[in-house]
Amino acid sequence: MPRTTPPEAARQVVIAGQAVSYELRRSQRRTIGLSIDHRGLRIGAPSRARIGDIENLIHQHGQWVLDKLAAWRDRPAATRLAVADGMVISVLGEPLTIAFTTLGRARWQFGPATLYLRVAPGDDANALLESALREKARAVFAERLAHHAPRLGVAVPPLRLSSARTRWGSCSHRGGIALNWRLVLMPLPLVDYVVCHELAHLKEMNHSPRFWSVVEQLCPDWPALRRELRQQARLIPIL
Repeated sequence: MPRTTPPEAARQVVIAGQAVSYELRRSQRRTIGLSIDHRGLRIGAPSRARIGDIENLIHQHGQWVLDKLAAWRDRPAATRLAVADGMVISVLGEPLTIAFTTLGRARWQFGPATLYLRVAPGDDANALLESALREKARAVFAERLAHHAPRLGVAVPPLRLSSARTRWGSCSHRGGIALNWRLVLMPLPLVDYVVCHELAHLKEMNHSPRFWSVVEQLCPDWPALRRELRQQARLIPIL
C-alpha cells in the first residue's frame, strides 16, 4: 500500500443536514478515495489535496455516505465464536471439523478435513484454534507467495502475519508483505487475489491504472474476486 501520514484530527462535513465526522489520511496516492467501515467515514487523499476539493467529493457522494453509515449502525454486533468439540468451520473454502483430543503431546494437529485440538482444563479453546490457524495461514501464504512472485519476475518477499480488522494485506516500501491471518478462513482464490494485489505493489506502489494492469497479469478475474472478498469479509467469525 502507498505510504501514508498519520491521520489528521477528525473533521466534520454537513450532508443533507446531518453532521458527519471523517478521518483524513494523506499519502502519495493520486486520487481521493472514500471508504466506510465500523470506524466511520475515512478519506484517503494526495498529500497536496485541498480540503475544499475533498469535501466537494464527499458531497458528490453524499447519499452513498449516509446510506453506508446507516447500514453500519444497523448491522448486528458480531458475536464471538464459541469453539466446541465437533463444530465445523470453513478453512480455505473447505469444511474443517474441530475435534478435541487428549492424545499426543502436540497442542494441535491437522488431519484430513479435521483439526485436532488438545484442550487441557483451563485452556482457552479459541486462542488455541487461532494459534493453529495462524500456523496454517503462514504455511499457505508462503506457498502462494512463492508461486506467484516468479510470475511477476520478483523475489519472494518476506512475509509477516497481520491481525488487522479491516485490512487484508499491505506492502512496505522495503518490500515486505503483511497478510491478515484471517484470510485462511476464506476460499483459496480470494487468498490468491490478496497475494497478487500485494505483489503488484512491488511494481507499482500506488493504485494507478498501471497498478491494476499488473494485478490483472497475475489475476485476470480480480474485479469479481474483490467483490467476493468484500462479501466474505462479513461472514468471518470472531475468535
